[in-house]
Amino acid sequence: MYHDVRTSTGEDPLTYRRRLVLVAVALVAATQLATMTPAGATPPGIPSAATARSELTGLTVAGWTHTTTYNRDLFPTWDTISGTCNTRETVLKRDGTNVVVNSACSAVSGSWFSPYDGATWTAAADLDIDHVVPLKNAWESGAWAWTTHKRESFANDLSDPQLIAVTDNVNQAKGDKSPDVWKPSRTNYHCTYARMWIRVKYVWALTVTSAERTALSTMLAGC
Repeated sequence: MYHDVRTSTGEDPLTYRRRLVLVAVALVAATQLATMTPAGATPPGIPSAATARSELTGLTVAGWTHTTTYNRDLFPTWDTISGTCNTRETVLKRDGTNVVVNSACSAVSGSWFSPYDGATWTAAADLDIDHVVPLKNAWESGAWAWTTHKRESFANDLSDPQLIAVTDNVNQAKGDKSPDVWKPSRTNYHCTYARMWIRVKYVWALTVTSAERTALSTMLAGC
């Protein structure tokens, strides 16, 4: 004798099982999406806003020095990081999505989101690796007294939020400007940018100007 068994939801068992399968598939897909590396992955070591405020307070305020003696060659880049991959290529792989490289570690395909201006690129040639704290700014903030080896470590720093892949002409427009003169056009990135800048200056014991400190404090207020 056949009994028409129903679930507590009023569905027949077959329909109920099918719905459970669909829910399970959806959950797996959502989990996979959540674990994918997003385009524009952030550099390591970005502090919280509270920590950044504390670190900003700890920075020495001083005017720039040695402003006429900067030379880009005093900051050697790019170092070989692993195999045939140098610092630039390492950052491109870190900050991109579905990045494919050739035997020379050059990115031949992928997608990159530039957090400074919100542009997305599919050609590595459209991207520069920005030194968040520009090398000239670092020189004038204390790096003039470093050894060349220490300046090389700074220019290739992958442990702190000092290197990030961004639109090439945006990076060129930034140049060696500090936050009191230049900020990313995306205002919702100002908090992150300030936290990155402060952490780099704090870790490397570099000074800030009074105008720079004020600009950073204002940016943190929007976090």
